[in-house]
Amino acid sequence: MAAEPRSMQHVSDRSSRSDGSGVSIVAMRRRHLRAITVIEKEVNPHPWSMNLFSGELRMPASRIWFTAIEGNDVLGFSGLMVTHDEGHITNIAVHPDHHRRGIGSRLLLALFNAGVEAGVMDVTLEVRASNGPAQALYSAFGFAPGGIRKGYYQDNSEDAIVMWANCIGSGAEVDRRAVIRDRFVPDPKVDPDAR
Repeated sequence: MAAEPRSMQHVSDRSSRSDGSGVSIVAMRRRHLRAITVIEKEVNPHPWSMNLFSGELRMPASRIWFTAIEGNDVLGFSGLMVTHDEGHITNIAVHPDHHRRGIGSRLLLALFNAGVEAGVMDVTLEVRASNGPAQALYSAFGFAPGGIRKGYYQDNSEDAIVMWANCIGSGAEVDRRAVIRDRFVPDPKVDPDAR
């Protein structure tokens, strides 16, 4: 098991350059929270509050959060809770007006890259049993069903599928993500994660 990282501030402070589409993935900051809560209310029947997001940002030793921005507009966000060598995607959302632009994929790429950097080996998440598009996205990143949480969602008692992506730092998984990343990079020689 990997040692608990002293701080992930160095991970979450890194920002990704725009990939040529005008969308950048950056470390989430308090200034993003108002727009993030608007997106959260739009997509989640039981939305997280601004206080909850703010509390997450106060835990840099165990949380990694990213925001997708275009100009001054917040388009989406994602978060990863890290416990030793496991990560749990706690929340990921893209404003409905910006679906089908690959923003969710870019947010997942950022989470996976930061997770590997923080020593994460395996990542889990819950997804609605009825949410086929999200399940397909997660499958592309190597997630596979690992169980069911009966009645997990409070709004309608829908089941959640628990999905796992294992060995995310392995060569095969890094290669899988490189293929995904290259779809968003105009010139494959340009690395959007370069500093």
